[in-house]
Amino acid sequence: MMEDIKLAMDLTLGELTKALDCIDLAQVDRLIDEICKAEKVFFVGVGRVLLALQAWVKRLNHIGIRAIYVGAIDEPAITAKDLLIVGSGSGESVFPAAIARLARGTGASVVQIGSNRSGTVAKYANLFVRIPCRTKLNLPDEIDSAQPMSSLFEQTLFMLGDIISGVIIKRRNINIHDLWRFHANLE
Repeated sequence: MMEDIKLAMDLTLGELTKALDCIDLAQVDRLIDEICKAEKVFFVGVGRVLLALQAWVKRLNHIGIRAIYVGAIDEPAITAKDLLIVGSGSGESVFPAAIARLARGTGASVVQIGSNRSGTVAKYANLFVRIPCRTKLNLPDEIDSAQPMSSLFEQTLFMLGDIISGVIIKRRNINIHDLWRFHANLE
């Protein structure tokens, strides 16, 4: 009976490894540069993608990078000194596409992390980081998944956020033990 649980674990980890291995490291390196040079980093997505991005916002704030998710009650104005990261596998989600257009209008840099290079959001992006996982568009060059809907994209996005944060920590020579002082303490 527990065999199905072990099989599901192995399947999920295998798919996640495959998806991470398909990401262009040069694109990720450029994204890291964009994050590090921005005055503020904004994130937008919807649904489970937003949850993955909110985790990334929290981690970047822990390491001293001002990060905000669009729609937060304390969201400041975006400027030409800032970066908007859009998480959208299909690149066709209405709200993220509209926010990307608005951000470009302010002169802010826009990065899309997604699967569809030809989507609406990509038209506003200065940089496209591809996670080629199955989307609602079911494109022929996307990695298929046995998991429901866009779970693999969301998982990979979450992991990519932690990977990028770890690289920034290393490049900035931040002592990870010192980061605990930024962890929530009203818990």
